[in-house]
Amino acid sequence: MKRTEIYGLMAEFTDPGSVVAAARRVREAGYRNVDAFSPYPIEELSEALEFHKSKLPLLVLIGGAAGLVGGYGLQYWTSVIDYPLNIGGRPFHSWVSFIPVTFEITILLAALAAVLGMLALNGLPEPYHPVFNVERFALASKDRFFICIEATDPKFDHDETWRFLVSLGPRFVSDVEH
Repeated sequence: MKRTEIYGLMAEFTDPGSVVAAARRVREAGYRNVDAFSPYPIEELSEALEFHKSKLPLLVLIGGAAGLVGGYGLQYWTSVIDYPLNIGGRPFHSWVSFIPVTFEITILLAALAAVLGMLALNGLPEPYHPVFNVERFALASKDRFFICIEATDPKFDHDETWRFLVSLGPRFVSDVEH
């Protein structure tokens, strides 16, 4: 039976080893809409939840390519097509002099794509998240570790998921309400 008024179920663990082991068991059980929270980064936790695929490198590549084409194209347009000036016998298409500006625009747009892409892919800024409704979640910034299985997961059944989380040996299991 699915309950639409809850966001999901959250389990609290006291040490990083137990939350990593629990995350592996959650993935093995077939849950996919899962998130984990800890006071510091844990690489094994990311691996256990299979958070490896990111679209950010592709966004940075696209931003850099746009900077390359845009920077060079702008200089070519102004120097060759729109306002050609013959200064000292220099050719209109002096590609060597275009390189520094093209390089700088490429780096600028790649960096902007990285920052804006990271913000967008992480869903930031996010001033509110349903997990903030769980009182014990304040401990996530101190010394506790949490796993949250969202109600949108196809395998989510409130009672069955509750029993499964309890079997992982957490300190507490809580409903996360919207």
